[in-house]
Amino acid sequence: MATSTAPTSKRTMVERKEHATVTIRFCGDSGDGMQLAGTQFTNSSSIFGNDVATLPDFPAEIRAPAGSLPGVSGFQINFSSHEIHTPGDRVDTMVAMNPAALKTNYKDVVPGGIILVNEDAFSKTNLQKAGLDVSPLEDATLRDYHVYKLPMGKLTTEAASGFGLSNKGVNRCKNFFALGVICWLYERPLAPIESWINSKMGRTPAVADANTATLRAGWNYCDTIELFPHAYRVAKAKIAPGTYRKITGNEATAIGLATAARRAGKELFIGSYPITPATTILETLAAMPQMGVKTFQAEDEIAAMCSTVGAAFAGACAVTSTSGPGLALKGEAMGLAVMTELPMVIVNVQRGGPSTGLPTKTEQSDYLQAMWGRNGECPMPVLAACTPSDCFEMAVEAMRIAVQYMTPVILLTDGYLANGSEPWKIPKSSSLPRFDVVHPTNSNGEAFLPYKRNERGARPWAIPGTKGLEHRIGGLEKQAETGNVNYDPDNHQRMICERADKVAKVADSIPDLKIDGNPDAELLVVGWGSTYGAITTAVERANKRGQKVAHVHLRYLNPMPKNTEDVMKRFKKVIVPEMNMGQLIIKLRSDFLIDAKGINKVQGKPFLVSDIEAAIESALGEG
Repeated sequence: MATSTAPTSKRTMVERKEHATVTIRFCGDSGDGMQLAGTQFTNSSSIFGNDVATLPDFPAEIRAPAGSLPGVSGFQINFSSHEIHTPGDRVDTMVAMNPAALKTNYKDVVPGGIILVNEDAFSKTNLQKAGLDVSPLEDATLRDYHVYKLPMGKLTTEAASGFGLSNKGVNRCKNFFALGVICWLYERPLAPIESWINSKMGRTPAVADANTATLRAGWNYCDTIELFPHAYRVAKAKIAPGTYRKITGNEATAIGLATAARRAGKELFIGSYPITPATTILETLAAMPQMGVKTFQAEDEIAAMCSTVGAAFAGACAVTSTSGPGLALKGEAMGLAVMTELPMVIVNVQRGGPSTGLPTKTEQSDYLQAMWGRNGECPMPVLAACTPSDCFEMAVEAMRIAVQYMTPVILLTDGYLANGSEPWKIPKSSSLPRFDVVHPTNSNGEAFLPYKRNERGARPWAIPGTKGLEHRIGGLEKQAETGNVNYDPDNHQRMICERADKVAKVADSIPDLKIDGNPDAELLVVGWGSTYGAITTAVERANKRGQKVAHVHLRYLNPMPKNTEDVMKRFKKVIVPEMNMGQLIIKLRSDFLIDAKGINKVQGKPFLVSDIEAAIESALGEG
């Protein structure tokens, strides 16, 4: 098997230009391994010491025709010598493995940017699949860019053909050739990538050796033929001391849920049905039996939700994960969870809708569904993570609220957060909240009142089978305190109000809303969820230009922090960017009578920083 010694550059005099931030996009057919190439480049950059942010872009169809426009897969990474909040707006360097990838992505490259093309894929057949009559490599389509045509197919065959692989196996190595080129161009170490190849492919030495050889061939090709007049360097970022790892939002959510259960002194149960883009939460937790995690892959969303209710009744920290269509199917059983007042977390990784919609694309259109998408008066706390790593903290917080207030809690993330990644500073256990659970006993022999509430409005969490704590459970309305079935109108009114008051009391244990940017500004930008990075960067840039702009980001959507109204009414103008047609703004207008303006985007893509900057310019220019 090949050793992991990185090649040494022969071009000792190559000029390397310094850049503070660079954005790269790998794109090709769904079988070209672009996600793998992008992930390995990200890992290498993280180990090097850069701050990173990524945006994978998956095709919506599982098996789109090879070379077609719907089959294009992409992976974008922004890496920097300073703190960054987004995967970048415009692309500095793009790798296009076929005509379809080039056609769908080249307009995102900055004028004067670099486009690396696998020229071997630009056959007449592939051009036709991409709907092109003439190759863009031969006309003026790419005149504004620096285009480099590389015979990746041919060079990959030369590098990998001596290891006994089939033609198909050799062809599958070409993503590592492209990766080697990019690593040379941006001075990334090969050793972490080679180590990964050996760890993942080492059981088949021929495959590992072929991919390693192809990776080095890409590096050596650039190093020997002087294809590029110069290369680039992005220095290490200055980050706070600590232990870091690269983490995606779904990984952070899963780890946060497992951690929360440990902090509560309980086992974690997850009952879920696989659904894009939430499935990796289930997969990640399924690999944690040593953490006391029990996994149930249900036959459908209804069974998943019902099993979660059952696990909570049995005394476990219970969770289910899904996306918008699944949340709709879970609705009735979520009402059962509210009626029985049992603690659990429902994670909704939002995607484009309605119906099946855009299953692999991001959106944040489920806020109103989370607030009111159930029959009857059925209130739940609603939280929203704002970055991939914040998914960890908000997962812990969701479980804390669920356990302390005896209520189901909805945690909203989205496809952008779920699949995107960034460095995460692993917290010390001492910094995490501890919320030990005390289950009632009947040691004093008094009659058990299963719906008698404490100061938070929470009822006791009685473990079934505990002597003396027998009580009725189910979806019919409960009598106050006794829990007996009761149809009395006044009792129903009381219980409706008590359940709502309990959710409202969550505001007593959450932090106040924090103002970032200029607190004396005229304009306030209000965001929630994954708009955080674009808004934060746009507001920082606006204030550096001398504009006065403030920013608040809501992570607690129901109830909102106690000072929310006071903060909102301090500013003359309020804009609300959302990846929907204006859902949070409905709540802000109705609750606080604020004349806020919505900035809405529903394209299956996250906001660009430039989108927010344009909205800020427009708002400041009005009047």
